[in-house]
Amino acid sequence: MKGLHSFFRLIRWPNLLFIALTQALFQYCILYPLFDSVNAAPVFNINNLLLLIAASVLIAAGGYIINDYFDINIDRINKPEKQIIGKKWSRRRAIFWHSVISLLGVALSFYLGWRMGIWWIGPSNLLCTVLLFVYSSTFKKRFLTGNIIISVLTAWSVGILGLVSFYEVFYNNAAYNGLNPSRLLRFTILYASFAFIISVIREAIKDMEDIEGDARYGCNTLPIAAGLNAAKTYTIVWLVVLTGALVIVQFYALQFNWWLAIIYCTLLLIVPLVRLFKQLIKAQSTQQFHQLSSQTKLIMLMGILSMIFFKMYL
Repeated sequence: MKGLHSFFRLIRWPNLLFIALTQALFQYCILYPLFDSVNAAPVFNINNLLLLIAASVLIAAGGYIINDYFDINIDRINKPEKQIIGKKWSRRRAIFWHSVISLLGVALSFYLGWRMGIWWIGPSNLLCTVLLFVYSSTFKKRFLTGNIIISVLTAWSVGILGLVSFYEVFYNNAAYNGLNPSRLLRFTILYASFAFIISVIREAIKDMEDIEGDARYGCNTLPIAAGLNAAKTYTIVWLVVLTGALVIVQFYALQFNWWLAIIYCTLLLIVPLVRLFKQLIKAQSTQQFHQLSSQTKLIMLMGILSMIFFKMYL
C-alpha cells in the first residue's frame, strides 16, 4: 500500500482528476449544448471522450514523473518532505514508469486519431510528451521558456476538444446541420486562454516560491535572472490582463441577463484575483508564495467549473 500511495503522490493524482474534470465539463457543458441546438451528435462520443481523457491523464502523469526525475536535487531543498524519487523510488524505477505511462498515452492518442479519422491527434499528443520531457530536462531552468511551455500544454488540455470539434464541423459542416464552427472556436479560445493565463501566473509564483533551490542548481528563472520585484511585476501584468478580460466577459453576459453566471464570476474569480494581486505585492517568504500558488490553483478550478453555467444558458 505504501508503494501505491507513493505512486499516486508522484503522478499528482488531484491534478490528473482536474484534467479529466476539465475535459468532461467542456464536452458536456459546452460542446453538447452547441451540437444539441442543431440536433447533431457531438464529434466526440462517450467512448472517444474516455479515450482522450485517458490519453491526456497518462501523458500528464508521465510528465510529472519525469519532472521529479530531473528535479531530484532541487526538490531536496525546495520540498524535501514531498520528495519521492531518491527516497522511496530509485531513478531507474521512475524512468521506467515514465516510459511505460507516456508510451501508453501516446499509443491511445494514435488509436483515437485512427478511430476518429483525424490524423493529427496522435502527433499532437506525441509532441506534448516530447515537450514535457524537454521542459523537465532543459527548458524548466531557462528564462520564461519553461513557464510558457507548461502554460501552452495546460491550454491544450482544453483546446484539443474544441479544436478537433471545430476541425470536423468546419470541413464537414453539412453533417452537423450547419452548426456555426466559429461558435465552437470562440468557446475554445475563451477557456484555453483562461487556462493559459492562469497557468502563466501560477508558474511565475511557483518560481518565486522555489527560488532558493533553483538558484543553487543553476536555474535561470525570472526571479533569479531579474529579481523578485521584476517577477512580481510580470505576474501582476498577467493578473491585470486576466481580470480585465473577465470583466469584459461580464459585460457580454449582461446582454443576455446571465445573472447567476455574473455573480459567480465576480465573487469566485474577479474578487479572488484582486485579492491575489494585493497579497502578491506584499509577499516575501516561501510560505507566502506557496499560499498564493494554492490560491491560484483554486481560481483555476473555479474558472473551469464556470462551464456549468453554459449548460444552463446555451
